[in-house]
Amino acid sequence: MKSYPEKQTAISGIGQSVISRGADKSALGLTIDAALQAIGNAGLKRADIDGIACWPGGSGEANGFAPVGIPQLQDALRLKLDWYSNASETSGQFGALFNAIGAIAVGLARHVLVYRTMYEATARKTGFANALNRPGERVYGIFNWYAPYHCYAAALQQALFFNQYVHKSGIKPEQVAQIAINGRRNAVLNPAAIYRTPITVEDYLASPIIATPLRLYDCDVPIDGATAIILSHRDAARDGPNPLTWIEAVGSSMRYRNSWTQLDALSTQAQPEVARMMWNRTDLTVGDIDVAELYDGFSFHTINWLENLGVCGLYEAKDFIGDGANIALDGAFPINTNGGALSAGRMHAYGQVHEACTQLWGLGGARQVQGNPKVAALTTAGGPLAGCFLLARD
Repeated sequence: MKSYPEKQTAISGIGQSVISRGADKSALGLTIDAALQAIGNAGLKRADIDGIACWPGGSGEANGFAPVGIPQLQDALRLKLDWYSNASETSGQFGALFNAIGAIAVGLARHVLVYRTMYEATARKTGFANALNRPGERVYGIFNWYAPYHCYAAALQQALFFNQYVHKSGIKPEQVAQIAINGRRNAVLNPAAIYRTPITVEDYLASPIIATPLRLYDCDVPIDGATAIILSHRDAARDGPNPLTWIEAVGSSMRYRNSWTQLDALSTQAQPEVARMMWNRTDLTVGDIDVAELYDGFSFHTINWLENLGVCGLYEAKDFIGDGANIALDGAFPINTNGGALSAGRMHAYGQVHEACTQLWGLGGARQVQGNPKVAALTTAGGPLAGCFLLARD
């Protein structure tokens, strides 16, 4: 197998602030907490950090989606950088990681601080948040496609795609429910999770419909929090305090129309080519995956990824999921081991990176997957935000 540059990069440290439904710190304060924790976890000092990357950057908007930009964090930590990057037009939230891989590969940086901060819980209490448009606003661009159908929020948008998937696959609500139930079952074992009360199929079916077929428990939990990871050159990480854990392969392609409204295949969310790219960059196979942290902004995304990663066939996730045994901590393919975004909180894919390292380093405590896991699969959403990668350790 060709030695792709990602194989020369490693996650050397991780950090995460308190995740809550209402922070007692500013968004920047949470980001500093996560960053300092990650730097210390990697056995480094602030002076060792020569790069920063984040997604999507700091927008300055009041919705809490992108509250902290690189200049703020750099100044707060007094970092001296050789390289930095943020951008929203990348292959999902992992685009920041993929950018950092490139910077390390060409020698622009050796230790890159990558972070994601969310402040949506507070934003919802203090203003208008998490909608595609505000009442009375003039629509433009892609929103011209949404507005005529009263599609003003992501749940409505994804419900349209999910409806097509349900029609083609025949998946039943009781099978969809297992994604949320499994996440909550794992969250019960995670002291940092937002929701830790077990739920049943009956609870799921009784929960409010948000946008058919999405129910309340199919939608992630807006939170305040920050996650940071240190991405280092593999040689620099080799003698660190954590097991050497490298990025084995990435999937970042966009071989479709780059638009949520003009996707070639709505029910597969542009994920198949992304997964294909990843598998073409490694000798590992689906059978090598010990744990999977699959994006669950909506349960639909997780179901899609089970199929598009090749865990099961197209429209066959319903049979693989079954009663939830296969995806449980002790199942054939354990997923979303910290509770996922549905129960642990919407850390927007970066909570998954933190959890994958936690599992590969054997630090999961009561929720630790048994059998000494060595390979983790991680994914972002679908459509233009689709991205995935494999993480492996010695």
